Amino acid sequence: MTATGLYTPKPGAAPLGRMITTQAVLETKMLLRNGEQLLLTVVIPTLVLVLFSSVDIIDTGGAKAVDFLAPGVLALAVMSTAFTGQAIATGFERRYGVLKRLASSPLPRWALMTAKTASVLVTEILQVVLLTVIALTLGWSPHGNPFAVALLLLLGTAAFSGLGLLMAGTLKAEATLAAANLVFLLLLVSGGVIIPLDQFSRTTQDVLSLLPITALSDGLRDVLQHGAGMPWGDLGILTVWAVAGLALAGRFFRWE
Repeated sequence: MTATGLYTPKPGAAPLGRMITTQAVLETKMLLRNGEQLLLTVVIPTLVLVLFSSVDIIDTGGAKAVDFLAPGVLALAVMSTAFTGQAIATGFERRYGVLKRLASSPLPRWALMTAKTASVLVTEILQVVLLTVIALTLGWSPHGNPFAVALLLLLGTAAFSGLGLLMAGTLKAEATLAAANLVFLLLLVSGGVIIPLDQFSRTTQDVLSLLPITALSDGLRDVLQHGAGMPWGDLGILTVWAVAGLALAGRFFRWE
């Protein structure tokens, strides 16, 4: 009996699906091990939900604070992962030459971006489960169509991912760090997450309503708090941001 041929080398890249899965798992582990990323993706949304649900400082028009806050915090979680976290991590990977080296590997560039997107989605699922459990514990009573919620979250992820990659691929890492955190704070305050839009002037409301965070938080609130059907207006705004952001990121992203 001979073992000839059992250990014959077979050079070549691994199957594409396996490469994408392996890279996605690695991206997810790196994200969850990063203290700053956990602060953005888990700690801040959780604190916002618990604190403002427990302290009566928000005018929610007679509704329970948690019913108003929970949809907005879900939108905040999507933004923190798909935009802020991804922009900062990708910006520094670009600075240190990680992206350049990965781009020269058998993994195609589009597959690398697919793996990053998959990592974002996995992280968001964990966020949504955690925040939902906390909100239910605080007395949240969600309503509406789960399909509409899922569609809003997916389009919101696409919109913020495109913007995050555009920022990371065009600015220096330090500029990306500062800009991403600044945008996060500004949209946290003015995007309808914790402060109702009707607290702003009419003109300001018209401008803020076009932002992706506002469309996502308002859309989720319409469905989950008011039991509305498909929020086509908010979905349309998110679609425009998603298409524009991803197209611009694909056009101007610099790997070095």
